[in-house]
Amino acid sequence: MAIRTRQALLSSPGGQLELVSHAQVPAPGPGMLLCRTAAVGLNPADAKSGDYTLSSGSVSGFDFAGEVVEVGPGVIRFRAGDRVAGFAYGYNPDDKYMGAFADMVLAAEDFALRIPPEWSFEQGATLGVVVATAGLAISTYLDIPLPFPDAKDDLDANHSGANPDLSEYVLVSGGATATGMIAIQLLRLSGFQPVATCSPSSMELVRSLGAVATFDYRSPTCAADVKTFTGDSLQRALDCVTSAETMSMCYAAISSSTGGRYVALDPVSLHVKYTRRDVSADWVLALSMFGTPVKLAGVYGRPASPALRELAAKVFSMAEGLIARGALREPIFQVREGGLGAVEMGIEELRRGGTHGKLVYPLADFRYPGSSSR
Repeated sequence: MAIRTRQALLSSPGGQLELVSHAQVPAPGPGMLLCRTAAVGLNPADAKSGDYTLSSGSVSGFDFAGEVVEVGPGVIRFRAGDRVAGFAYGYNPDDKYMGAFADMVLAAEDFALRIPPEWSFEQGATLGVVVATAGLAISTYLDIPLPFPDAKDDLDANHSGANPDLSEYVLVSGGATATGMIAIQLLRLSGFQPVATCSPSSMELVRSLGAVATFDYRSPTCAADVKTFTGDSLQRALDCVTSAETMSMCYAAISSSTGGRYVALDPVSLHVKYTRRDVSADWVLALSMFGTPVKLAGVYGRPASPALRELAAKVFSMAEGLIARGALREPIFQVREGGLGAVEMGIEELRRGGTHGKLVYPLADFRYPGSSSR
């Protein structure tokens, strides 16, 4: 029997990516899906992985959308032909077949969700990492119950702000980032009142997602304005930008009488962290949700956590249900042409900064009717 091959972007020494056309197509094992890729999405983590990965020759990338071709033993939620989006474990030193930047992707059932017929694959390719990151940050680090189906009888009522008793504020720094946009929606669906920082040009968008107030992150009075609006009651902050400046702003906005929790998406500034002993600070690494040790250099390494793998399955199932009922929107994104061959240019663009929305690359040989940019 001939070995099937696929086109894939492999990590290589020096942090570069190598496009190959003869990578082996793996058979899906227990709990795994083999998907034909329609689009891939870029994340800041792609720009960092070249510096921290310990695995040359592994398939790179995290976000994808496509069609299920084959399912492995024990898969329950999916079957061949399903349109899905997901989070693949790219740059994986323990399984070099994993990774999203390939025209055939091997993905775990726990990290995939079905996308509705009216969604394009480009929309789906924005979701994987940010759904995992927002779900982990909110539930585990901020200690806020997520809107799982068995926990909420009326998500739509909560989203509309119909319950006046649910008045606890949560600050989302970087409300117009991809993770911030998902986090705001999940917080509102959970019955909390998200307040967000963003640029003035993004305020209308961020409010449409459920933020009850928005503040200009460039204003020198940003933290004081948040503190005034919340009546010095803010106890939770999610920093989707994560710099010393945004951490200081979040710290200053957190209640001076009670303290609280701060969670970031990158390692936190120790200089800022210990300016307040009444604030608990930590940071999120989405790869830890796979439940296995994260074998990355320095502070990016994490021990195994089977409990987080269980959480991931719940988070992606929850997101699928919310999307199906129109209660969760995708982040803003830009569609770029060139397929896998153009991905590395996009990663360089992320390194330079200044992109507005996620970058999504459709694969030229797999475009569905209705595919679009937003």
